[in-house]
Amino acid sequence: MTDHDREGTTVASNDHPPAVHDLVGVGFGPSNLGLAIALAERLEQGQEPPLSAVFLERQETFGWHRGMLIDDATMQVSFLKDLVTTRNPASDFSFLSFLHHVGRLHDFINHKTLFPLRQEFHDYLSWCAGRVADQVRYGHEVVEVRPVYSGERVTHLDVVSEDAAGERVVLRARNVVFGPGLRPRMPEGVEQSARVWHNEYLLTRLSELPPKADPRSFVVVGAGQSAAEVADHLHQRFPRAQVHAVLSRYGYSPSDDSPFANRIFDPEAVDAFHAAPQEVKDQLTGYHRNTNYSVVDPDLIGELYRRHYAEKVHGNQRLHLHNTSRVAGLSESTEGVAVVVEDLVTGKQTPIPAHHVVFATGYHPADARPLLGDLADQVVTTPEGRPAVERDYRVVTHDTLTCGLYLQGGTEHTHGVSASLLSNIATRVAEIIDSVAARAGAPAEERA
Repeated sequence: MTDHDREGTTVASNDHPPAVHDLVGVGFGPSNLGLAIALAERLEQGQEPPLSAVFLERQETFGWHRGMLIDDATMQVSFLKDLVTTRNPASDFSFLSFLHHVGRLHDFINHKTLFPLRQEFHDYLSWCAGRVADQVRYGHEVVEVRPVYSGERVTHLDVVSEDAAGERVVLRARNVVFGPGLRPRMPEGVEQSARVWHNEYLLTRLSELPPKADPRSFVVVGAGQSAAEVADHLHQRFPRAQVHAVLSRYGYSPSDDSPFANRIFDPEAVDAFHAAPQEVKDQLTGYHRNTNYSVVDPDLIGELYRRHYAEKVHGNQRLHLHNTSRVAGLSESTEGVAVVVEDLVTGKQTPIPAHHVVFATGYHPADARPLLGDLADQVVTTPEGRPAVERDYRVVTHDTLTCGLYLQGGTEHTHGVSASLLSNIATRVAEIIDSVAARAGAPAEERA
């Protein structure tokens, strides 16, 4: 096979080869933001070898779950698990440094909490993003990653992005780190519309309602933290509205954030999980699902129950809990949405007219493989068809690919429940940088 028989580019042999970056990051959410900060600190400290990086983000500015920045919603993770502290406690990119910068450090200390408001943590992330903005190209959506051949080996990758005007930009890299984040999950057959939303867009959609809009009925589908927060927010914001919460279980289940259970998020737990046989991985995931999946903060559960009971006492029920139920039908019209709720125990179906329906049905990690085109054939997969991933978050590939593909997210099957969470960002990015740096000076045979 000649170089002309395959998709990709051959390394140029002229006197002016294209600039090559050590690392190109796809996406600029909290994970790749943490990576950018670690690279900036590494450069400032003069560590060898020096690593160059560029990050590409399709949004025009930094943003993280803006649609769920409810006024009184708090983080579910300690501020000490910010973007830097567990990697470098002396970093001036810490959450405490942010509080000092904005003049709220003593106020926060007096607050006596480990869990800041979600809006405040978003402000912290935005502050960090602004300080490393020189590494980021906003408004650039990555559409393709092409192989660059040197002989029979893929030694570089061309990352192709498009800006808002449709102009294409190509960056050449030795390594690509994918941090594409999460994508809202909707039930099969249900499409989002002006009246049917995923909770990811809650505040955005509410802000688009006409100024005098007075919705009288909402249906909220889901049993996790987001579903409970949405039901709580709608119930308070629209005091004349009926709020119907549809839960497939018997009620909201409490999250387990006890000290021993929280060890599942420690870096040592990632080591153990990655090394464990598959059956043990499955057991651990099942045992500790209640630390993160479809569970709710106990204080919020107590508040919703208190409110639900008080309304029963006063004979003015607005918060309705449809336990062990599912949405069996949904029909939208110009007047609203006709929802059919089915009791899973009795099979009884109840029609509920609603102005809007919010699906708090979770997320799934974005799959980077569609961007790879023919390069996807170089990726080694597990028996379940998922990418095999080394402990350093590098995707396992065939020997002909000597550059690195790294994943920040979508590695729950190899690294455990913390793979897409904030908990391990600081240590994870350090591991990725160490891996990239170690491979930077290695011969091609070793990199493969």
